[in-house]
Amino acid sequence: RVFSAVVGPQGHVYTVWPHEMDKYSAKSFANWQGLVATPHYANVSLLQQAAAQLSAPEPVDVVFTAQNYHDYHDPFMGPVDMGKFDRQVYDALKPGGVFVVIDHVAPAGSGVADTDTLHRIDPAVVKREVEAAGFVFDGESDALRNSADPHDAKVFDKSIRGHTDQFVYRFRKPAK
Repeated sequence: RVFSAVVGPQGHVYTVWPHEMDKYSAKSFANWQGLVATPHYANVSLLQQAAAQLSAPEPVDVVFTAQNYHDYHDPFMGPVDMGKFDRQVYDALKPGGVFVVIDHVAPAGSGVADTDTLHRIDPAVVKREVEAAGFVFDGESDALRNSADPHDAKVFDKSIRGHTDQFVYRFRKPAK
């Protein structure tokens, strides 16, 4: 919704719904279908595709994912070959385009051990995987950081839900 307003009537937003999410969030998918059917969101298209097969109908300026990069490491999503996935993101972007990843912080050095249990990922893993696809790390924000998060609770635990420590990374596809 926010991106629809940002790009305006001359731009277009593609929202991706992985097939693997169907069994978990049928209601959410129905909500997305309803949203893109309204005239107010005429500049938004819903793409339903396999998690391991990310693509866009045309090159895009931004690929944005929030609180779900970690899911692509989990059995219910395939699991997805992250090298291929990040390369598909790279290929979907125009030269100079950006890939923004927001996710819940897992303890440093934990790798992907907590993706399926706590729904968290070590930020170093994300950086390493995305850069391996050819991206250049282009910045980060501390806007969603929370030093009070102990990193050992499931993100849905009521003691931390909505207040997890999160990283915001921006990667850029080189212009040439």
